[in-house]
Parts: sequence; C-alpha cells; structure tokens
Amino acid sequence: MAGTSAAQDDLEAVRTVVDALKPFPAGDQQRILRWAQEKLGLVATAVAPSTPLLEAPAGVAPPAAGSVTRDIRSFLQEKRPSSAVQIATAVAYYFAFEAPQAVRKTEVTAVDLQEAIRLSARPRLHDPGKTLHNASILGYLDKGSSRGSFRINTVGENLVAMAMPEGSGREKAAGKRPARKPGTAKTGGKATGRRRPA
Repeated sequence: MAGTSAAQDDLEAVRTVVDALKPFPAGDQQRILRWAQEKLGLVATAVAPSTPLLEAPAGVAPPAAGSVTRDIRSFLQEKRPSSAVQIATAVAYYFAFEAPQAVRKTEVTAVDLQEAIRLSARPRLHDPGKTLHNASILGYLDKGSSRGSFRINTVGENLVAMAMPEGSGREKAAGKRPARKPGTAKTGGKATGRRRPA
C-alpha cells in the first residue's frame, strides 16, 4: 500500500539520521540538528521573556538524569572568552543552550549581559549594549525581535562550541610545525649537510 510505503520511507530516513548522529556527544547532536533545521527552513522557536536571572532559584529540583546544567560563571571559566565580543557571544550561547530550562531564552539584552558578567566576577562592561551590537556587526549575533535584543546564530555557535577556549582541540593540531628533515640544520636558511667526496 502507498501509505505503508511512505511510512517505511519515513522510518528509513529516521534511521539514517540516527545512525549519522550516534558517534557524536549529545550536545553536538543537538547542534547538528539545529543547523539541519535552519538549512531546511524549519526553525521556529518562541522567544522567552528577557530576565537577568542566571541562577536557578533556591528549592528548585535538580535537572533530570542525563542533562547537564552549569551556572554562567563556570561556563565562562571553561570557555575563557578573550574579548568583550567573545564574552557577549558566549553569554548568548549560554542562555540559548546551557542555562537551566527555567531561565533559558533565545534572545539576550544588555541587562542579561551585564548581569552575566557580574555573576562571573568579571570587570563590568562600560556599554554592554554596544558590545552586543559589535558582536552582531562581526557576524556572531543576529538582531532580535525587539530593539536592543540579540540572538546567537550558527557562526556564533561555531565560535563558542568549536573555537573556545582558544588553542584547544583542532586549533592545537593545526598550529604544529612540520618536522625538519634529518641531516639538515637551519643556518641562515641553508642546509649545512656536507657532500661526501667521490
């Protein structure tokens, strides 16, 4: 029957996706699925209301088994952003994907950024709104649904997930110099190996 065939095709597509994602950790699986949805034009997430709260209130039950939540301070300590723009991008990433569900949101404002910096014991930004705007100009954030709000995009996700902290993972491997050929030494750019007499 046509209906049965269509259902089998759907299940086969699901198996293909699951098999392709199995080798990746859970966090990477979620990110890959988000990117695939964006490519297909299927992303339509509701924007949570902006709030400066970054820590789960007292008395809130711990997260379910298998889920990992971190406070903003430990997250920024792990990622070690090296500039104000990187901090803003990391904060937007944290709110979108790492924060407890009760305070998770897709858009952040200057209030959110400054509160995140306060809780992470970092020096306050002179103008957090301008920092978010600069992150948008550099392509890490997109403008949000209201004035002064911003949301992280796939470029920003890549920056936080793959390039922070700097010098980790593939960046270290890429920075290695090729080994020098044996029998030569660098002296003014010329090899010092002598020719043997005939």
